[in-house]
Amino acid sequence: YGKNTIKFLRLHREGKKHFVKEVEVCTHLRLTSAQEYLEGNNSLVIPTDTIKNIVLVLAKKNGIPTLEQFAIDICNHFMTTFCQVAYVKTYVQEVPWQRLHENGVPHVHSFICVPDGIRFCEAEQCRNGPLVVFAGIKDLKLMKTTQSGFEGFYKNEHTTLPERHDRILCGELFCKWSYGECKDFDFDCIWNKIRECILEAFSGPPDCGQYSPSYQKTVNCIQMLVLSKVSQVQIIEVVLNNTFYNVLDMKNLGLTNDKEVLIPVEAPYGSCACTLGRK
Repeated sequence: YGKNTIKFLRLHREGKKHFVKEVEVCTHLRLTSAQEYLEGNNSLVIPTDTIKNIVLVLAKKNGIPTLEQFAIDICNHFMTTFCQVAYVKTYVQEVPWQRLHENGVPHVHSFICVPDGIRFCEAEQCRNGPLVVFAGIKDLKLMKTTQSGFEGFYKNEHTTLPERHDRILCGELFCKWSYGECKDFDFDCIWNKIRECILEAFSGPPDCGQYSPSYQKTVNCIQMLVLSKVSQVQIIEVVLNNTFYNVLDMKNLGLTNDKEVLIPVEAPYGSCACTLGRK
């Protein structure tokens, strides 16, 4: 049991310069006894309101140096404070505020919310077990307008999809990876490096791109690049929900439409997922 959607903004001031972290936290516990379920005995139950207040107090006292460290702090607090806690899991996601720039100059106290992917993390620990940390990015919308196709696929009497050697590749990406046992990592640096790997593998070189024969191959390229460049990652899961675009037939309007006006196919949409780990 636990508390979901604990939302708050943590404001940190260094002179005139302000720093913000707005997060949503979910924290769940499993106790050493199930007596509250079986017998109605609540003597070991930590109220969910207390869970919420602990999260807020830790944010006030410790700040949020990184999402991962904050999740670790929450897990450590429950494990070291309450002997009846057998397992704790904390999920933290961040609202994507970025500092405003005016003519290249960073503003001291103004920010803009940029929806270019939401950062999240999880930390979990069993009593007498290792503290394990996961991190990820979700709701990252990506598109490339060429260098993508889908050919040579299996066909039978139910197949109506034509082969395409040049199409738009567009999708919303979810990516989650495991660090294994918790160590003293630079979580911000690693997260930014993995995000760069995702963008690089999806798009290819900036001057020419890289051909994608399928959404599945693109997912694999992302995973392989991350595992090759970021040694701290042990397992990486990628889900790519696809958005398809159909070329609008404009013959009735007396126009030839050479893939210049396209209509998104809202539903049903495709999805592919894979989890890849080191040997």
